[in-house]
Amino acid sequence: MMPASLVVWVLSALLLVGVLTQRWWEPRLAERGIPVRRWPWRWWLVGYPACALRIFSSWRRVALLNGLSVSVAPSQRVIGRDLVVQGQALRPRPPRLSWPVPTATGLTLRVLLHPGQTPGPYFAAAHAMEHAWHVHGVRVTSPRRGQVLIHVTALDPLTDNAPAVRPPAQGLLKAHVGRTEDGEPWEIDLRRVPHWLITGATQSGKSSLLAALVLDLAPQPVALVGIDCKGGMELGLFGRRLSALAIDRAQAVSLLLGVVDEIHERMRVCREAGKRSVWELPEEERPVPLVVLVDELAELYLTDGSRQSKDEAEQCGTLLLRVAQIGAALAVHLVVAGQRVGSDIGSRVTALRAQLGGRVAHRSHDEASAEMTLGDINPDAVIAAQNITEDEQGVAVVATGGRWVRARSRLVSLTEAADIARTAPPADPFLTRSAAVTFKEGGIAA
Repeated sequence: MMPASLVVWVLSALLLVGVLTQRWWEPRLAERGIPVRRWPWRWWLVGYPACALRIFSSWRRVALLNGLSVSVAPSQRVIGRDLVVQGQALRPRPPRLSWPVPTATGLTLRVLLHPGQTPGPYFAAAHAMEHAWHVHGVRVTSPRRGQVLIHVTALDPLTDNAPAVRPPAQGLLKAHVGRTEDGEPWEIDLRRVPHWLITGATQSGKSSLLAALVLDLAPQPVALVGIDCKGGMELGLFGRRLSALAIDRAQAVSLLLGVVDEIHERMRVCREAGKRSVWELPEEERPVPLVVLVDELAELYLTDGSRQSKDEAEQCGTLLLRVAQIGAALAVHLVVAGQRVGSDIGSRVTALRAQLGGRVAHRSHDEASAEMTLGDINPDAVIAAQNITEDEQGVAVVATGGRWVRARSRLVSLTEAADIARTAPPADPFLTRSAAVTFKEGGIAA
């Protein structure tokens, strides 16, 4: 067997050779698309061994203090003829840990449960593991019976000092908008989750997320229409890339009526072709996907008490709900942003919220706002959203399908926004019109 000292000398020699020949092999790997400079070398060489050592050295005590250890000895013993003493063994056995597998920002551990154990105590012990191992975060999952996975995040990837992640290859209606706390790209896939709700207080990052979404959708053959009742100050930055823009509620009603007419026309095309979805149509006959962006939802529902204002708000609520209910199979998608999504801002808001499967909650001023967005997904996600501070602009809790994760959207520069504004929309995005709707200053309602 090779002595330990020889192993150390061999590894040291290989490391030295790698450093001395870096100028030779690094550009060759870069030509093949391997981003060597983006790899977290410091974490792999220094941080990971130290973190793994802390985990193994403290695992027995962490398991004992948090009720994860069990004893194979009987819990009672007979003393004498008529006396039974009952209690716990002094040295229970902790569960067996696998070798930690390093990731870009942490590591992953697999734990084999003792017979009779459940993952519940491990979920409860996640915070204790964070403090014992001096890491940023610990998340526990149970992918299969008898095992739990402990995902350790040693570095906070939501800070500017975290290693960058190469975006994955994109497809139609997929947008890379930032990164998650796991260090992975944050991708919004409208084919998988057709409608999204984005909430948060002022200056929390809602508009930045919408801009990041538009930035990745702009080069794609996707029609974008916007509703921005704050005079178009946010969505108006995207200029002629928008096929339509409504800057007040009267225009929003007209725009949504046009979108609903478009949905009915696409339904007719699918019905005549004998298809249940536009995605089943041949590609040359498939209509252009349509994404409706709504900034500040409350502006569509709040009224001044007049009859006309109430009728417009009622009509907006009805039309938005119809788009959310029947638009997904027809490649019509809805992305709604606002500070609150409760029934206090208007009727049908709760029904609309139930149709929006993707949820993004930025920093909020009160617990009720986070509860409205994430409460029906996961109660733990509500607590995580409340812990977002004012210094973490752009950080949000993203929840889909019962799973949630912290993430941060990328910041779109003014140069990138100007490039979007000069991009033309796809030709003829509406089946109900003979020509594409073009953007005009001051807004246009389809």
